[in-house]
Amino acid sequence: MSEVVHGTPQEFWRPPSPADEASSTAPISKMAQACSRCGSEFLLGSHFCHSCGSRRAVQLTETTRADAAAVANLWQQAVDGCHALLGAWRRANFPTWLHYLHFHEIKRRIGLSTASLIAFVIGLACVAGALLVGLLTAKTFVDWQAIQFYRAEWLLAATASFVAGILLKKPESESDIDD
Repeated sequence: MSEVVHGTPQEFWRPPSPADEASSTAPISKMAQACSRCGSEFLLGSHFCHSCGSRRAVQLTETTRADAAAVANLWQQAVDGCHALLGAWRRANFPTWLHYLHFHEIKRRIGLSTASLIAFVIGLACVAGALLVGLLTAKTFVDWQAIQFYRAEWLLAATASFVAGILLKKPESESDIDD
């Protein structure tokens, strides 16, 4: 740092210190020489294109390309595994009563819209959360108060979800009311 003189103005073509000069020239040699966006050549030492302003890309080395190919191969294997798993899932034989648990079957039987049914299911999950909070054991009065507070929060969330389900329910048509 003794090479840096305090108070001298920095010229635009010279880095402020020799340490910065060494660090700024090393990545430039590994960078692309022409802009991939507009095709113009980069100015000497620039990190951005003077025409379009895009960032100067780093040239890929052979090891980087090999690593990218390995990652792409792993990704393709994962996708193929998911496709095989999905094919096995479709070929599986399920009991006939299981179709009653299908989302659209429940929606048709209860007579709720999709948003209303989702709010109803969230409300049921919040009630289950309130019941499960009761399984916590309290050793002191403060712990018991905290558990009751959590239970009240879960029940408040369930109430909000049920109200949202009521508000999202589609009104019945007049022909359904007359029957």
